[in-house]
Amino acid sequence: MKRSDKAIKIHEQLEGFYPTTPIPLDHTNPYTLLVAVLLSAQTTDKKVNEVTPALFHNGDNPYDMVKRSVDEIKTLIRQIGLAPRKSAAIHRLSEILIEKHGGEVPQSFEDLEALPGVGHKTASVVMSQAFGVPAFPVDTHIHRLAARWGLSNAKNVEQTEKDLKALFPRESWNKLHLQIIFFGREYCPARYHDLTTCPICSWAATEKRKKEEAKMNAPATRKKASKRAGR
Repeated sequence: MKRSDKAIKIHEQLEGFYPTTPIPLDHTNPYTLLVAVLLSAQTTDKKVNEVTPALFHNGDNPYDMVKRSVDEIKTLIRQIGLAPRKSAAIHRLSEILIEKHGGEVPQSFEDLEALPGVGHKTASVVMSQAFGVPAFPVDTHIHRLAARWGLSNAKNVEQTEKDLKALFPRESWNKLHLQIIFFGREYCPARYHDLTTCPICSWAATEKRKKEEAKMNAPATRKKASKRAGR
């Protein structure tokens, strides 16, 4: 099956599974979304949503956030991974938003990616979910599924993003990237996944891919991996 035909079928299936795609991170405005997405790096959305109510209480805009010290912010997000680095980034980006953007979150990739702690993926999420600009944020999970489904053989997320953008209609990107994330969490985990029973992998993955992952999931292979991890 051609990649383009495969993409159409996958899109149809994902629409059936997830006709609506609520934004996973709790937020009230572009600023709180930006901060929440920054916090979500190497941390679950659930954990982010647990700490942001206290962080955004009297801190849902850059003017109020900079009234806190970096240490105060760090204390509020201490349950989050990389809290020292993220607290410094939140404080500094809040200062920059005030200094250069009138306290508003800029609506351009260039300006967003110039902020501390904000890379292309974070900027893409904000542009997509805060401003409705077509974007296709690709994280390691989407990168993995794109490879499993034979939609991309890229070695990095940057090329995977380009491949997916070429396959799917521009107007579908904002919703589709969330659909893929939701599907991965519910049906297509990273480890010990039986591709032959997966609603999409079962037909989209190549036989070679199925055999490779089945071999990795075999008890002997898993035992060896466990021993290596325990060294």
